[in-house]
Amino acid sequence: MSTPLEIPCPHCSALNRVPSERLSEHPVCGRCKQPLFEGKPVELTTATFDAMAGRGDLPVVVDFWAPWCGPCRQFAPVFTEAAARLEPQMRLAKVDTEVQPALAQRFGIRSIPTLLVLRHGREIARQAGALNALQLRQFLANALQ
Repeated sequence: MSTPLEIPCPHCSALNRVPSERLSEHPVCGRCKQPLFEGKPVELTTATFDAMAGRGDLPVVVDFWAPWCGPCRQFAPVFTEAAARLEPQMRLAKVDTEVQPALAQRFGIRSIPTLLVLRHGREIARQAGALNALQLRQFLANALQ
């Protein structure tokens, strides 16, 4: 029997305990009954960031981006496809630095796109610049080994 993982709900931020062997069974939130994973990046705000990226047992990969940024727009489909492929082993999330400048400042984001890998709210890896799918897989594999 595996240890239950604590997973924050992307809809209501409730913390859910899910046995690791049941992650692939499309778990739903015990509070709001919404899916815990939807195969797409979660949009984070200043209000939701700590609830999603600071709690829970899954690593969180955050893409800091802006709508006016060409490389960000180029990278967006790669990141979205990665969310569909990598959930529920990790959570992928996005922060629009134009709408959430306090989060960009908090993490010292100087260029976009920038990826942060967080575990229990602490940064364990960082990568600036747009990546292709292979580079993203390699970055995540190195960050999470």
